[in-house]
Amino acid sequence: MKWLRKSMLALAGLLIVVFALAAHYYRDLNAAESEKIARKAQLLRSFADAHGYSSRAAFLVDMHLPSGRNRFFVYDLTGDSILLTGLVAHGCGSQAFSIDPSFSNVDGSNCTALGKYRIGKPYKGQFGLAYKLYGLDPTNDHAFDRNIVLHSYSSVPERKMDPYPICNSRGCPMVAPGFLQLLQPVIDGSKKPVLLWIFD
Repeated sequence: MKWLRKSMLALAGLLIVVFALAAHYYRDLNAAESEKIARKAQLLRSFADAHGYSSRAAFLVDMHLPSGRNRFFVYDLTGDSILLTGLVAHGCGSQAFSIDPSFSNVDGSNCTALGKYRIGKPYKGQFGLAYKLYGLDPTNDHAFDRNIVLHSYSSVPERKMDPYPICNSRGCPMVAPGFLQLLQPVIDGSKKPVLLWIFD
């Protein structure tokens, strides 16, 4: 019976962490921002159901939010709630550094491309663990050929920096190493491909 008690305590501890993260998230967003994320999640759930993608969890990135704020959301599509949030860099575009994102699907633009992505298989890239991304919309259908991938980078902070911006990428959704470790089991543990939606 001791193992059962230990298991229950571990589960309770995990739930406390999840609820603490969720509470932190809701304090971080105003009502309009929260409603926007929930609305996008509902649309993505319908898309996932219609096209055979995971309808359990998905990733949402709101590029309208400043880069120093948590704008990468791990969303529980079945429970209609946020599981995790983190920082994510946007592309620098034609500049050495850009506070505000500019969007393009053109190869060599160094811009973020808006749209829905299917997250592919993991591989070891220049920055370690990375996931291939396949653009599903006309606004991002060149993502694979542009080598746009989900990866981490040591210069992306683990905690929010607002009102200060974070570093830029060359167009990839680039996250902190610790955050990618949290995303990994969501992606690898899913029987169906997980969706990522980058919007403004």
